Amino acid sequence: MATRFEKMVNAAKKNASEISPRKAAEAAEKGGALIIDVRDPDESQAAYVPNAKTISRGTLEIEIEELAPDTSTPIICYCGGGGRSALAAESLQRMGYTNVKSMAGGFKAWQAEGLPVER
Repeated sequence: MATRFEKMVNAAKKNASEISPRKAAEAAEKGGALIIDVRDPDESQAAYVPNAKTISRGTLEIEIEELAPDTSTPIICYCGGGGRSALAAESLQRMGYTNVKSMAGGFKAWQAEGLPVER
């Protein structure tokens, strides 16, 4: 049986688009997508996606407008496994952001694909 959190994540994934880690890396390189690490700062300190901006899930809605005032900015959110980033992407869409994706599988999937990591 799914927990309430898992149910929320599954519902968010129906409303928010997902992108593979490889496609996220390509989008960051080619399209200038803003990569946002929504993990807590202590999680991000160990290792993170190169050039990602850290805005924890708890403060995302407060801080996003300063980082991305244009609601058409391409944004890709990621977390550890893909749950919090789906919730973050859905929340940003509710705020009016029109080009938001959640990275499927999160940072674990990024590392499993052998994509670059900063420490």
